[in-house]
Amino acid sequence: MGQKRPLVFLGVALGIALVTTFLVYQWLQGQRMVEVAAPEEVVIEGVEVAVAKADIPWGTLLTEDSIRMVPYPEDSVPQGHFTDPKSLKGRVILTNLKKHEAVLSSKLAPIDIKTGGVAAVMDPNKRAMAVKVNEIVGLPGFVQPGDRVDVMATFENPTGKKGQDDQITKVVLENTLVLATDTQMQRAKGDEAPAPVKVITLEVSLDEAEKLAMAENGGKLRLALRSPLNPDIKKTKGADFKSLMTSHQLVPPRPKGAKKNTIEVIKGTEQKTVKF
Repeated sequence: MGQKRPLVFLGVALGIALVTTFLVYQWLQGQRMVEVAAPEEVVIEGVEVAVAKADIPWGTLLTEDSIRMVPYPEDSVPQGHFTDPKSLKGRVILTNLKKHEAVLSSKLAPIDIKTGGVAAVMDPNKRAMAVKVNEIVGLPGFVQPGDRVDVMATFENPTGKKGQDDQITKVVLENTLVLATDTQMQRAKGDEAPAPVKVITLEVSLDEAEKLAMAENGGKLRLALRSPLNPDIKKTKGADFKSLMTSHQLVPPRPKGAKKNTIEVIKGTEQKTVKF
């Protein structure tokens, strides 16, 4: 009996180990089932709002396929939203829409406008005018519809003289809205192959259209891209070769106590004294 006692203890220990192992296994299986249990479906209650299904450029006619409905919390519904995609069919977008952006009435053209394109997005009191610009001076890849630009023109001296001293560059339009950009093929002089020419459509008033037509006909046009945060208009005198050479030039200070030079200018019967 004394020799069998260790075997009895060993059998009891093995039995306890097996029972413990089984209980631990059952507990682990229960925990795993809890972890892999499907999460409860969360239902968001709110208002169905029409949003853009993908990026939509301005001037586009909306269709039911370009709109999807997304639930918004009732206290976060934007003003001017739409709850029926059918009511947006045929409406024209006045501003670029990003994917999932809400379609609002303030971003749509009047309901009586049924055609898209430039005519739908421009000011009814202005005109759309296209001008051709060089790829370099036209800021390729930077000027996009909706940007604001200044238009500059370089002219030859109308006296007929030739040379750098007789050229002048002047800003003819400021803070002008770009409606569209495009590229056309144009044949150069002779039998040369057609080359691409950048065409930019600007929104201008009737007076500005006249200035732009004159500038394009008699000079070389250049565009300067503006920041949308700077709507200020600044009048300039223009720049010629003389003003260019004298700009940023160090002017020696007048010696203290030096007398000013005076000259008398006689023009016809008029006489005046000029000091410098």
